[in-house]
Amino acid sequence: MELLNYSVLEKSGYQGYVLKEAPEKVLQFGEGNFLRAFVDYWFELANERAGYNGKVALVQPIAMGLTDYINKQEGLYTLYLRGSENGQKVDEKRVISAVSRCINPYEDFKAVLEAAVNPALDVIVSNTTEAGIVYDPETKFDQEPPVSFPGKLTRVLYERFKAGLNGLVILSCELIDNNGKELQKCVNQHIEDWGLGADFAKWINEENIFCNTLVDRIVPGRVRDPKEVAAMEEANGYHDELIDVGECFGVWIIEGPESLNDRLPFEKAGLHDFVQVVPDVTPYKKRKVRILNGAHTGFVPGAYLAGEEIVRDCMHNETIKGFMNKMLYEEVIPTLPLDKQDLLNFAASVADRFNNPFVDHALMSISLNSTSKWAARNMPSFKEYINIKGELPACLTMSLAAYIAFYTSDVQRREADGLICKRPKGNEYKVQDDAWVLDFYYEHRNDSVEDLVKAVLTNTRMWGEDLSAIAGVEAAVASGLKLIRTEGAEKAFASCL
Repeated sequence: MELLNYSVLEKSGYQGYVLKEAPEKVLQFGEGNFLRAFVDYWFELANERAGYNGKVALVQPIAMGLTDYINKQEGLYTLYLRGSENGQKVDEKRVISAVSRCINPYEDFKAVLEAAVNPALDVIVSNTTEAGIVYDPETKFDQEPPVSFPGKLTRVLYERFKAGLNGLVILSCELIDNNGKELQKCVNQHIEDWGLGADFAKWINEENIFCNTLVDRIVPGRVRDPKEVAAMEEANGYHDELIDVGECFGVWIIEGPESLNDRLPFEKAGLHDFVQVVPDVTPYKKRKVRILNGAHTGFVPGAYLAGEEIVRDCMHNETIKGFMNKMLYEEVIPTLPLDKQDLLNFAASVADRFNNPFVDHALMSISLNSTSKWAARNMPSFKEYINIKGELPACLTMSLAAYIAFYTSDVQRREADGLICKRPKGNEYKVQDDAWVLDFYYEHRNDSVEDLVKAVLTNTRMWGEDLSAIAGVEAAVASGLKLIRTEGAEKAFASCL
């Protein structure tokens, strides 16, 4: 079967939208599954729906990457968006033609600098992992390429500045707080260290827009089953080394001035529900962390003790799903500072996403580091609910009890990389967290329920404060923990409904 390219695609009889030639308007640092299933998808829709007429040139971020595959396929690849919407199974396919090429800066950094002085260029996108946005003093101006991503970006922008061209919109998609502004700080530090001058610094900070962004789409990436790949390619009529798979849900929140909507093509393409320019990304991050991530951390430890293995199956357990929904709709949403209907719509999408028939999301993988996760994802809702209502939230309080139960269920032994416990159905499982957390629970494994709960709630290293100071919380968590241990987690969840 022939390798995908424009000629092969035409021969295959593909009837979808394709844009073969267009100026390169976007330079993207990163060529992995996520960016190709997310950012490049939105630019594909902008080309189709708004006549953006722009291509995305990719830059391989590390020495080993996909440049050769991408260029052999002339930038084309097949994207499958799969999941559940309004309870209905979704499985959509399209060929993405927004990508023009990929550049390997480790073999041809000159080509990256040449792309920087393209007058058509208007946007830079990056997703170089959380470790990508970091200032590295070992990164030097004359390296080809500079070691760090901020160093590479500084060189690119300096080349553009020297050419007398306009500044760019820089969309950082790395999963750190204030990603765009942190990147801007790194660039400014390199300007100072490399002695690139006040005029360049002024151009960087006045003519370029570094945007904080929030990205939200689960991208499993490559299809692992060879039989499934073979069936896909048989249906497509070509061989594709770059097949990509993401969930159908996707939201990109971009922090910046409203005038960005005139410069970016997404509003014109009718994508406002999916790609939004907002003055402050913080409330949207709260929405994601407290609703989507908070739901996971809120029900997963208890659901695992109740015998479930993957998230999707939890959505078919009426007690667990009911517990999650009550927690979200009655205890979390009332604490969030966004439009109520927006929050309700987002919460409704969570059940669909968790019910994705194409993703087997293991509860044990979600359980990693549940201590810091509960503190970041659930505790703010827990405390704000108490401040607003003057009482304990039943489900969030029970989720705290379930978290403790998960870390102390018939403790067997402490191993180097985990705490071995046993759940009611009899199998051993490994709790994984910071070593000091695991040591704490191992030391308290024989405590009475009351002593254990007191020790946990007063552990200020875990929570940043003494939670036992909250009226009634010790007794409520102890009661929940006893119920889980005697009647099981599912009955404990049911007691909240």
